[in-house]
Amino acid sequence: MEKNAKGSANLGLGIDTGGTYTDAAIMSMDDGTVLCKAKSLTTRNDLSLGIKGAIEKLDHSMFKSIHLVAISSTLATNSVVEGKGCRVGLILVGNDVAANIPVDEMVRIKGGHNLQGEAKEELDLDAAKLFILHTQDKVDGYAISSYLSVRNPEHEIALKAMVKSITDKPVVCGHELSTALGFNERTVTAILNARLIPIISDLIASLKKVQEELKIRAPLMIVKGDGSLMDESIARERPVETILSGPAASIIGAKALTKLQDAVIIDVGGTTTDIGILRGGRPRLDPEGAILGGWRTRVKAVDAFTSGIGGDSRVVVARNKIHLTPLRVIPLCIASSTYPTLRPRLEALKGITRWVPSSMDVESTPQIHEYYIFSRYVGGPEVGPEQGKVLEILKGEPLSIYEIAEKLSTHPLSLNLRKMEELGMIQRIGLTPTDILHAEGSYVEYDAEASKLAVEIQSAALEIPPSEFIHQVKTMVIEKIATEVFKKLVFEEVGEQRLEVVANSLINNMIRSTGRRDFACKLEVNKPLIGIGAPVGAYLPGVAERFHTTLVLPEHSEVGNAAGAVSGNVMETVEMLIKPKKGMGSLENPPCILYWAQEKKEFEELTEALAYAKLHGSDAVIAKAKASGADTVEVLVDNHRNETKLDKGWGGNILLELKLTVTGIGKPKLFYEGKR
Repeated sequence: MEKNAKGSANLGLGIDTGGTYTDAAIMSMDDGTVLCKAKSLTTRNDLSLGIKGAIEKLDHSMFKSIHLVAISSTLATNSVVEGKGCRVGLILVGNDVAANIPVDEMVRIKGGHNLQGEAKEELDLDAAKLFILHTQDKVDGYAISSYLSVRNPEHEIALKAMVKSITDKPVVCGHELSTALGFNERTVTAILNARLIPIISDLIASLKKVQEELKIRAPLMIVKGDGSLMDESIARERPVETILSGPAASIIGAKALTKLQDAVIIDVGGTTTDIGILRGGRPRLDPEGAILGGWRTRVKAVDAFTSGIGGDSRVVVARNKIHLTPLRVIPLCIASSTYPTLRPRLEALKGITRWVPSSMDVESTPQIHEYYIFSRYVGGPEVGPEQGKVLEILKGEPLSIYEIAEKLSTHPLSLNLRKMEELGMIQRIGLTPTDILHAEGSYVEYDAEASKLAVEIQSAALEIPPSEFIHQVKTMVIEKIATEVFKKLVFEEVGEQRLEVVANSLINNMIRSTGRRDFACKLEVNKPLIGIGAPVGAYLPGVAERFHTTLVLPEHSEVGNAAGAVSGNVMETVEMLIKPKKGMGSLENPPCILYWAQEKKEFEELTEALAYAKLHGSDAVIAKAKASGADTVEVLVDNHRNETKLDKGWGGNILLELKLTVTGIGKPKLFYEGKR
């Protein structure tokens, strides 16, 4: 096999689509070296455009040696949060769920099981058939959730077969996605999975098209929320497992770039900052399942803490103070590179002030240097004639709230542009931490002059030098990130995030050096910090200083997520439960029942059940891992025995249950010409 210029014949292409930037990196699969990298602005309306823009900037001579493509994406996460997705029909069996679940059609029918895996009542197949026939033209997919299907999946299996016999619409069962108890959470997981199927399918189709155009012949894999990889074909079936893949990729990327096994990872992006913990070389997973869009799911994903502070956070001057808000806006430096008329218009604003009421809340306070651009048209009752006029005006060029008001012959403060912004109809251009770094000169990628002009305008309003304005904003960003990291670490220790008055005072004392009249607090973090993201060099040294710990800024940290995407392993898990038959737990080798996703099975002896579970569980995870794209698979079996102790003189312990976690781990299969 011919080697490329860097000496490696096995290359992988990692891609990460973040809220602001799409990153791409080509890495050696032999030693993990980053060979070339590129960034492009994320194109939210069509992610493939930003992906292609990033890949096209890479060294094309390496494309023929790429044997694996892997992507982490915010698409699934954003789609759930924004309520997007296809129409879903839900078949509930044997129980009700919480209100306001995201379904379009729903029926509850008789059936379901008890904790022993015995049917509570006969499955009402006739009612299910009527529902499917009635809704097959009203929905795009089906979700099936039967009560305690994790103890016996027979009713879900029968209903899935019925759906497939009537329609070719995709269908997913709760037991296929989780083996954990929690009927409501498992139902939500199945619904979200069904909603995401066409969205992920469209993303995969777009990526395959980009690969074809750029002649990159390699299998496509998707990063799961736990940091592992799965083949595109499995991602089409289980797209819900890709939620939080971005934070997972940043943790895996931090490990790949630094080789550290234990650390706090801080990924500062354009939209958010993600904070995660690396322990023993693996990301910590949320034991209860990821929470997304306000719903608790049973998806195994990294226990990452996401804060609304990033390079695109809005910087506001109001009430004679600087405020750092979580609202995401387009940085002026980026907008000015796209709209050349902005810079001279900012120049003309120097020395001009606009009155706003002092009682106005910070989020609603207009800024003289902020502009709006058209994003998309959204129908509905919220869109009236005035909103329609605003959209038409903004289709030409970016305008400030004052310019819009002048064109509409109305008062600027009477315009409800914030609502249009929330609906995604328009986007705001404003001053951000990214602009602060451009104005300072420490990070210059776009039009720094536009950023400098905005800083001059705002610093003049506060009657302070531009250098002081820059210093204050950078300090606010550092303190905000440090506070969010501390909250994450506290939650890791005590499982609680609510901070009372005294605790907040101590935090401010430690991080902001406030209130030190009589005492001072010092905080030490006993793990190193790893910074991921383009601007981390500007902020994280200050964070590490406050925590009295070391900071690791690896080379290529600005594409750490892309590196993480292509550095993961394939990992599949099967969970199995063995319970002694009623009253038999005190026996040394009791008769018992095995419960798992494929069946409920009885055994005369525990040893027989255990041997069966290990054999068939191993076969199952090997099959799942290979279907997910693994080459060779290593099987690990974790055996957790749950017993209750008896008082002295009453004999030995009583076995309550035995939990087996069978895990298959393997490196992704690489593609070579003529082989798969």
